[in-house]
Amino acid sequence: MTKDHRGLKEGKVLIIKGRVIKAGKASGEAIVSPEPISFFGGVDPETGEVIEKGHPLEGQKIAGKILVFPTGKGSTVGSYTLYRLKQNGLAPAAIINSRADPVVAVGAIMADIPMVDLVPCEEISTGDFVEVEGDEIRVWKADFGEAGGLADNR
Repeated sequence: MTKDHRGLKEGKVLIIKGRVIKAGKASGEAIVSPEPISFFGGVDPETGEVIEKGHPLEGQKIAGKILVFPTGKGSTVGSYTLYRLKQNGLAPAAIINSRADPVVAVGAIMADIPMVDLVPCEEISTGDFVEVEGDEIRVWKADFGEAGGLADNR
């Protein structure tokens, strides 16, 4: 189910600068994993669902989301899995990492998926509305604290 983020954009915005791996512009709801992701064998390119057993995102779909995770892992075939996801219309809208993995970076470049790294991923939570444009990431928090400031979702 897609959330309506219009109300979030009226609140405070967190701006984070990162390093561009694949330039581009995208926006959407964040889906965040505290653990690395393997695209080959970890994400089904026919459904866009995370299928790695025991992974925090197991059973969730990444299509059209801003996918936030520390780094990639696994086989070089993961680059082609990202490309297949894009060809099938099931790729994330953008990828944000703490540290880019070469496999994920190549996949993002091949599939034309905006990607930024050197980002403190813990600042972004699942459900936040995120815009990526070049090296700038704008985050509207989904959960505001009682005083009207940004809540700490960690």
